[in-house]
Amino acid sequence: MQASCVRCVVRGRVQGVFFRASTREVARRLGLRGGVSNLPDGSVEVIACGEAELLRELQGWLEKGPPLARVESLRCEELPALPARYRPDLAF
Repeated sequence: MQASCVRCVVRGRVQGVFFRASTREVARRLGLRGGVSNLPDGSVEVIACGEAELLRELQGWLEKGPPLARVESLRCEELPALPARYRPDLAF
């Protein structure tokens, strides 16, 4: 299968609830590449690359997040590739 990349922004109670660390754990388990970062507006950005089916699985997990999170919205868009100078808070 061909690899693709997505950028997702998760809004809600997603900072201070282990969202980044949990996302990294799930993404690593799925064998994806990328990273996760807190954004200044209180949301979390996830950029991930891998097989489309595995990216959909990650997106399904992002809709709920870890137990302490309260996801209000998830917006994902396809990217042509992992950004060249991407410096996430936590890489996977």
